[in-house]
Parts: sequence; structure tokens; C-alpha cells
Amino acid sequence: MSLLPHQFYVQNQSSSVLSHTIASMAQKFDGCDRRILTFPAVRPCESISLATLLSSLIPLSRNICNFQSKHFATQRRNSREIIRQVSILLMFFEEIRDCNSVLSHSVILCLSELHLSFQKILFLLEDCTRDGARIWMLTKCEFLASHVRMIIRALATALDVLPLSLIDVDFEIKELVELVLRQSRKAEFEPDPDDKLASKRLLAILSQFEKGIEPDLNGVKRVLDYLQIKSWSECNMEIKFLEEEIAFSESSNCDETEVPFLSSLVGFMSYSRGVIFEALDDQNSANRVDARCSTETHFSCLNPEDFRCPISLELMLDPVTVSTGQTYDRSSIQKWLKAGNKLCPKTGERLTSTELVPNSILRKVIKKFYANNGISLSKSERQSRDISRTAAPGSPAAAEAMKFLSRFLSSRLAFGTNQQKNKAAYEIRLLAKSNIFNRSCLIKAGSVPPLLKLLCSTDASTQENAIAALLKLSKYASGKKLIMARGGLPSVLAVLEHGLSLEARQSAAATIFYLSSVKEYRKVIGETAEAIPALVELIKEGTTCGKKNAVVAIFGLLLLPENHQKVLEAGTVPLLVERLASSENTEQLINDTLAVLAMLAENVEGALAILHTTALHLITAILQTSSSQTAKEYCASTLLSLCINGGVEVVAVLAKDSSLMPRLFSLLTDGTAHASKKARSLIKIMHNFHETSSLRWMSSAAPRAQCIQER
Repeated sequence: MSLLPHQFYVQNQSSSVLSHTIASMAQKFDGCDRRILTFPAVRPCESISLATLLSSLIPLSRNICNFQSKHFATQRRNSREIIRQVSILLMFFEEIRDCNSVLSHSVILCLSELHLSFQKILFLLEDCTRDGARIWMLTKCEFLASHVRMIIRALATALDVLPLSLIDVDFEIKELVELVLRQSRKAEFEPDPDDKLASKRLLAILSQFEKGIEPDLNGVKRVLDYLQIKSWSECNMEIKFLEEEIAFSESSNCDETEVPFLSSLVGFMSYSRGVIFEALDDQNSANRVDARCSTETHFSCLNPEDFRCPISLELMLDPVTVSTGQTYDRSSIQKWLKAGNKLCPKTGERLTSTELVPNSILRKVIKKFYANNGISLSKSERQSRDISRTAAPGSPAAAEAMKFLSRFLSSRLAFGTNQQKNKAAYEIRLLAKSNIFNRSCLIKAGSVPPLLKLLCSTDASTQENAIAALLKLSKYASGKKLIMARGGLPSVLAVLEHGLSLEARQSAAATIFYLSSVKEYRKVIGETAEAIPALVELIKEGTTCGKKNAVVAIFGLLLLPENHQKVLEAGTVPLLVERLASSENTEQLINDTLAVLAMLAENVEGALAILHTTALHLITAILQTSSSQTAKEYCASTLLSLCINGGVEVVAVLAKDSSLMPRLFSLLTDGTAHASKKARSLIKIMHNFHETSSLRWMSSAAPRAQCIQER
């Protein structure tokens, strides 16, 4: 929070230092880091000099007067009166400064009290003119008026005790100060009647929503017109502000009724944005919706149902893979084998070996998923449930508003003009971005089928908004099901292959990732000839985000063993190794690429494909230089698999690298639990190799030594 410079309040500071810090005071009153409706004013210290006090008080007063040219959506009358009074007092302060006379300590104390009041006035005016906070300030009109009264009373008290007779200024200026004193005593500063009426109308609309009644659009427009919210972007700004307030309120111990009310306001503004404003006036906004790609397609977003053991149907804690390629929880498959069963429980095939291979990659994915979603694996019931706050609506009014809006947007998608369809797709893209309840409403309202049709659009913006909207909806279980049930996979793959923009193609890749979180869909996608090659092509051509989405989509498909060979045949390995060698990589892209290589290296064909590239050198280099614990773990896992599946030649190459062993030892203490385990196995393999090599040398050296002795 930016407040007045600390030196301003500390006693015994030199006047020159204080004057220097006060010079930039105007810039420090921006309030941008201050939470709305908080007034952290600080009282000047008692020993402050008159010159220093005035050098702050005058710029502060000017800043307040500058609000005269700003727009006040609410508190118009009170704000105008405050600014008028401050402008008069500003002349008084300037006159004191110019007369350069010595004033008593009592005058300085009164001016200090005025300074304190003026700080609060500035904060108040900042809040009343804050972008995006108009509707929130309207609902606070009673509170604001009460706060104005308190500030003006404090100002009147300071003026009342101010010894004007001891101050050498013009008589006219003194009369103006006395006028301000009289007016501040009499002024009531009640809520503006127009504010109260608009607030009453807003509350009536929220009440209608809560009762399941869709409000009259003219009534909605009246509220928006009063607040002078005249465009889609202004409406969107209000929503963003309200969502920030909700996030803050949920993270702090605020009034428990505040979050539901804020949620109701978000519902009202979202409904208004979607229904009232036909045109997007911010053409660049769509490009900024998915600007951040880091968490769009993360392994932690996989379907938790895929983490259940096929035998026990419980969440797997220690997944292991059997000879048929199927994965089970270790305890369950061990019980199965101990009971004398020789067949794979899932496929019915005969097990050629009873060896259980730890699936460390999947174990890490499972652990990460539940850590990110706040679900404890130690809970007895082990229920996979999303506990995100957005799974349920913030309030009844917000829920009903969202339902009305979902039906409206679905209707626009089906029957609107091309422009209306594009706008509706974009609204869905926004609404479903980070709200589970919104996704549910939009899917139930029937938005998926018309969105799938829009994927064939010849308009790049429409196609991009449609696939981005489907991406958001595919994160919801019924969204995935509907996309597949409606035959949407070919349309999504068509965008992945031939989308009109790279952004559309990267959204299609992310959609494939979420669809692949369902076991049955992994098989269907893998059996579709163009799917994996299209993902590989995006790794070549896409943006950084596009490459990342394609890589994790391939990872999702690799969770089905049958897809491994198809991924290898598509030439994925050389391309991924090439990506690892690129200098344009982000840390997340490197980690995701290593994760795919680690999974491929777990079978012989994948390991051989990796060994036919320069991957071994790159992976050991990353292990030694990367600061990412995740990257180190994947490197260790890949190297171990390459040693196991690649044979003694791979071990020999690694054994020649003298810098590798120290790094492996550091992983034992500094790495994750899984990295430490992999490092320990690698160290054991390399020690065995060295011992074996020594024994071979000794056994071959002994006969030669004997021959020498005989000679």
C-alpha cells in the first residue's frame, strides 16, 4: 500500500530530507494497491514544521480538486460538495504559504487534522471513481454517505478550533474559511435519492433472479444506464472487479454474507454482459482470454476415475504394471496373484510373468492431481470429488441468473446471426473458463451441439471461440461425454489439423488432452489415424502454448499402452528430442517433454527409439544443470528405463560420464522421493557394472600374468 512517506511522520527528521520526500507525494496518492473502502490515513507527527506540512497539504488538496473532472457514477452530489470545500481551503493553504509568517503550534495541529481528513477524502474519491467498481459502490451508497459525514464532521471540528485571528491572510480568504466551517456544520451529506432508487431497483432484480423470475430487460437497462455502463468492456470490467473482491473475501475472515451478495452481483453483470450488449467493443479481449497457458493442460487435470484400480475400484496409491501392459494397485494385484490367478484381471490374457513394474510416472500424476485439488489420499472414503469453490453457485440469485444466461446463449448459438453466434461462443468461453457451475449450466442448456457445428466456420474468430469454449466445457465430465456422443471428435481433429489459426489448433490439442482423460476415449482417439500425427505436427509448427498442449495430449494418450506404438510410428521421439535441444523452451515445456520420454522409455521399443537419437546426452545434461526438481525426476526415471531396456551398452556410456555419479548422489538427499529412488537404482546398476568390468579385467589379466611368470 502506498501511503505518505515514512519520514513525514517521524520526529526529529531534517527539513531538507522531508522536503525532498514530499516532492513526489502526489504520485504516492494513487491508491492502486489499497483495497477498496479502506481508509489507511496516517496522522502527521506533532513536531512537523509548517513548511513541510504545507508542502504536503497543498499537493494533496490539488489532487482532490482534480477529481472535479472525473466521472462519478454514484455519490455525485456529495462528491461535488466535498471538492468545492477543499478547493476553497486550498486557496487558504496557499495564502499561508505565501505570507511566510510564523504560526503557533495550535495552528499546525489544526492543519495536521485537516491533512488527516484530506487523506480520507482522497481515498473516498478514488473509490467512487474506480474503474469496474460502479455497481459495488452503488450498493454501498448508505455506507459512503455515512463515511462522508464522519469525515466532514472531523473537518468542521478542525476548522472550529483553528485560530483564524492568529493567521495573517486576506480578510476575504478568512471569510471563505468561515463559510466552509458553517456549511460543513450544516451539511447533512445524505445518500443521493437517485442512488437509493437505483440501488432499490438493483436489489429488486436480484430478488427476481433468486425467485427464478427473469427480470424485465428495461429494468436491467435502467440500472446500467444510471451507472453509465454503456459497453461490453465496461460491463466486463465490473465483473472482473467483483470476482477479485470475492477471491479476497474468501481468503480472509470477512462478513460471511458478503461473498453471496458479491456473487449475486456477478450473476447480474454476467447476465447483462451476455444479454444486453450485442457487440464486443474490445476486439483484443479474445486474444487475452487464454493468454496464460501454464495450467491449461496440466497433468493434474486428468479424470480421477482413471486412477481407480480395476480390481478394487479404489484410488491407486502404488500403481504397478503387469506383463499385459495393464496397471493395477500393487496391493490388489498381489492379492490376486497370491490367490493363484494366472490371468490378467482386465484382459483375461495369461500373464507371462508375475513381475510387477512400478508405474512411477502415473503415480506422480495421481499424487499431483490430488495435491492440486485439495483431496487427501489418506481419507478412509477416498472419494474423488472436486472441492473447488465454483462447484456450487455463490448464491441462489447467481445460480438462476446463470441458468437464464445459459439458455439465452445456447439459443443464440443455434438461431442467431453469424455475429451473434460468434459473440455467444465467446461469452461461453469466458463463463466456462474457471467456473465449474457455469460449465454445468451451459452444458445442460444445450450449448455443446451448436458449438461443434461452429467448428466448421470459415471465420477464424468464430472457429477459435467455438473450440476454446468446447475446451472449457470438456473439463466437465458430461462435457466430454456430449462431445464424443455427438460425434464431435472428427470436428475437433479437423481443427487440430487444419484450424484457421494456431490458437484454434492449440485449443483443439488441449481438448484432445481432456478427452483422453477418459479411458474409452483414449482408445477411440488413438485408433483415429489422423489424431497422433496432427499432434506431432503441432509440436513442429505451434506456438509455445500449442507445443505444450500437443505434448501433454500425447502424454494422455500414452496412458493407454496400445497407443505407445502409434506414438512411436508418428516420429514423436526425434521431434521431442529436438525440442529438448531448443533454446526457446520454457521450463514447463521441458518438463512435459521429459515426462513423455520417461513414459516411452518404460518399454523396449520406446527405449530403443530414444537411444537412436541424441537424447542420452541431452537428458544427462539436463539432469546436471536443471534447477527443476520435476525435470530431474523425469531425467532419472528415463535414464533408469534406458539402462534396463537398452542393456549394458547404455550403462557403459553413462559410466564414462564422471560428472553423472555426483549428481545422482545429490538426488539421494536433495531430490523428491521418487527421484531419490530412481537415483539409488541407477547408482546400484552403475556400481554393478564397474564391479563386473573389474572382475572381467582381473580374470583376463590372471592368465597373462601366469604366462609372464613361466617365461
